[in-house]
Amino acid sequence: MRILVVDDHPLMVSAMGLALGQLDQRADVQSAADLEAAMALAKQARFDLVILDLGLPGVSGVQALQRFRETYPDLPVVVYSGASDSASISAALDLGAMGFIPKTAGKDILLGALRLIVSGGVYIPVEAMKQRADEPAPAAPAASGRSVTELGLSPRQAEVLSLLLKGLPNKLIARRLDISENTAKIHVSAVLHALGVSTRTQALIAASRLGLRLDVP
Repeated sequence: MRILVVDDHPLMVSAMGLALGQLDQRADVQSAADLEAAMALAKQARFDLVILDLGLPGVSGVQALQRFRETYPDLPVVVYSGASDSASISAALDLGAMGFIPKTAGKDILLGALRLIVSGGVYIPVEAMKQRADEPAPAAPAASGRSVTELGLSPRQAEVLSLLLKGLPNKLIARRLDISENTAKIHVSAVLHALGVSTRTQALIAASRLGLRLDVP
């Protein structure tokens, strides 16, 4: 597994490298201290995951994430940030981040979050569970370790859910699965209905609450 850590603090990069090494001793961990260097590395080599700080020099807040998602929409990105307010978390999820890990998280939480993420799951901190007053909470009940088949999803819908949780828009989901964009929209609507939610961000939160296992390639 090849992972890119984007952070301008050497101690944070070192700590993340050690944590990733505990999860997989064969992990190839590379780092970049700013967005431009990270974008250049992503262009040169294929990464399985990007761990991105939101406090990079020269960009503000989620701009770095937005540029990554626009340039490399197929590349999974997880935010690792000192800002852990619900607005920052929601903004990151809205832009397609696979998950959000606060830098204030302890070692055990960090390792657990990384283990979940590298196995194909999603990690959402408790702050994200606090819904805004104008946003209805996901109706999906709390559960543990459920699979997509238990939600009544077809194999194709499971594939759509997997891509949706990676932040891919409908156009790229359609391209990846070789289906029409309209068909992709229909599948996305069915997936949201199965999760009892109405938005992609709520789907990510619901999947985290369910401990959802995406038993698809």
